[in-house]
Amino acid sequence: MNAPASAAPAAATADVPLTPRQQQALQAVLAERGALPGALLPVLHGVQEALGFIPQASLPVIARALQLSRAEVHGVVTYYHHFRTTPPRGRVVQICRAEACQSMGAEALMAHAQAAIDAHGCDTLEAAYCLGLCAQSPAAMVGDRLHARMTPAKLDALLASVQGAGA
Repeated sequence: MNAPASAAPAAATADVPLTPRQQQALQAVLAERGALPGALLPVLHGVQEALGFIPQASLPVIARALQLSRAEVHGVVTYYHHFRTTPPRGRVVQICRAEACQSMGAEALMAHAQAAIDAHGCDTLEAAYCLGLCAQSPAAMVGDRLHARMTPAKLDALLASVQGAGA
C-alpha cells in the first residue's frame, strides 16, 4: 500500500531537489492548469500524471504559483489517499475499497493482491475509494485500465498477462 507521507524520513524527501525533467514537467502543468478556478487539485493531479508522484520539492513551487501557503498544499497532498509523495514501484495496482466493492469482497481481494505483490516486489498496491464501477464490483485498476468483477484468480491472470506483455 502507499505509505503515509509521515513514514518517509522528512530530511530524505525534503532535501531532494527537483531534476530538470521534473522542473520542466511542473512548469508545464502550472502553465496549463494554474489559472483554473480552484487550481490546486488539477495541478496536483497533473503533476502526479506527469511524474508518477508529487515530489516534496515541488510543494513550495506550487504554493508560490497558486498564491497559497506551503502548509495548504502539503495538507491537500497528505489528505487525499490518491496522491503519492514517493515514486511508485512498477505498475500501480489499485483495489476499490468503497462500500459497494467491500460488500462484494474487496477486502479479500486487497489481501490477495498484497500477498501477490509482496511475493514479486515489483508493483505498488494502493487502495482507491471509488473507481466508478459500483454495479460491477469489486473493481481494480492496473495502470490506467479499469477492470470490473475482479476475483483473485482474475487478478492473478491480469497481473501475469500484463507482466508478460512487458508493461
